[in-house]
Amino acid sequence: MTATGEREVLLTGIGGQGVQLAARVLAEAAILDGREVQLFASYGGMMRGGNTDATVVIADDPVDAPPVVAKAWAVLGIHAAHLADPLTRLRDDGVLLLNTTVVDPDEIDTPEGVTRIEHAVSTIAQEVGNPMAGSLVAIGALAAATGIVAVDSLASAMADALPPYRRQHAETSVAAIRAGAELAA
Repeated sequence: MTATGEREVLLTGIGGQGVQLAARVLAEAAILDGREVQLFASYGGMMRGGNTDATVVIADDPVDAPPVVAKAWAVLGIHAAHLADPLTRLRDDGVLLLNTTVVDPDEIDTPEGVTRIEHAVSTIAQEVGNPMAGSLVAIGALAAATGIVAVDSLASAMADALPPYRRQHAETSVAAIRAGAELAA
């Protein structure tokens, strides 16, 4: 599956799972790949445990979609707590990536035609030494499975996306992206 044209990606989870960082890395990787991008982030008042969502629209030409989209090509369900609304917006020809560490895939109904990708991304993040990098594992897996961006672009974008107070996690963050990509191989 190769992702071309305009693709909308919804990421959802709870605060502290790295959803906002993963969205920024995905957007910056698309820019490195020469694509057009819009990014819209939304999160609750709490930093840890509250709802956190991000929409990334990636296109070959100027982006037509508004930053809040009615339908999305991909949904990355990093946590089940706030997954219901993004699932209603998943297109029938879309991609659903579930973090099976905390989302029970048997409880998620998907329409016919949706490609499901199921991985224990939070567990894998822990295994590479960065327990908060499950979202990075997820975007690595999405990139490798769909070609939405190059995995090397994700790794390069990681350096610019990490805030200065988190630079000590750069190596394990890139390792999380690459571990996710290996899942799709």
